[in-house]
This record gives sequence, structure tokens and C-alpha cells, in this order.
Amino acid sequence: MKILKTFFVIFILVILSGCIQTTSLLGPGITVATTGNVLQAGLQYGANTALKKETGKDALTHIKDAVDEKNKEKKLHVKLKQLIESRIEITRQKLLSN
Repeated sequence: MKILKTFFVIFILVILSGCIQTTSLLGPGITVATTGNVLQAGLQYGANTALKKETGKDALTHIKDAVDEKNKEKKLHVKLKQLIESRIEITRQKLLSN
């Protein structure tokens, strides 16, 4: 059985190696080869296709962009907090000096 799975994965890699548009089948193909669960592979392919149709990006690109956006928001909040704290400190110093 292990040889059959290995052969299937190698076969899929050879067949799909030059096909950019069909690489979305690679993940479900490996899922079928390793777990034998065709339903899970079909759902995985359907989810990937729906995500690609909705966002125009594949799953990894979509996740990377979401993480990058969260990091930018976090950096913005830190900069805003530093700006407010510096303004408060400047105002305190002006009030105490008068």
C-alpha cells in the first residue's frame, strides 16, 4: 500500500509539474493518496476553488496578506500610542513649568 501511495504522489507531481492552473489539484491529490479520504479531498478542493473565485488569490497568499495587514494595524496602533504618550508628556511639562 505504501508503494502505491508513493507511486500516486510521484505520478501526480509529474503530471502537474508544468500546469500552473491545475496545481490546486495537487493538495487534494496528496490528501487522497495519504489518507484515502476522497470526501475530504473534494471538500478541500471546493474550498480552495471558492476562495480563489471570491478573493482572486490562492489560500496561502490570502493568509499571508491577512497576516501582513494585521501586522500593519498593530504597528499603526503602537505608533499612535507613542505619539499620544509623547504629546501628553509634552503637555505635562508645559503645564508644570507654568
